[in-house]
Amino acid sequence: MEDRDKKITAAALLVFAGGVIGAGLALLFAPQSGSRTRKDILRYSTKARNRADEVVDDLAANVSNLVETIGEKTDDLMEKGKDVAGSARKDLIRLIEEGASKLEKFRTMLRRM
Repeated sequence: MEDRDKKITAAALLVFAGGVIGAGLALLFAPQSGSRTRKDILRYSTKARNRADEVVDDLAANVSNLVETIGEKTDDLMEKGKDVAGSARKDLIRLIEEGASKLEKFRTMLRRM
């Protein structure tokens, strides 16, 4: 899952970088006044910043969800481990008691001989 997230992030950054480079080239080769170009640059940079903020928010939400999911899975595994350990402990105690009972029977049988 981590590789997938890295690929998505890399693709998003490449698309963003391509957009910035394309916008810059368009501004350089477009025949317009300096004032108009500065306004366009400001508008494009504002859009880019807003989009970057959205991407960061999405990434933070995804990481938060991932951490929450991992925490839930860990809690589930710990509960299952406790159940298995408790069950194994009960079985071990039962087997020890059975062994002690058989040992006592064998001891009694030896005393009679």
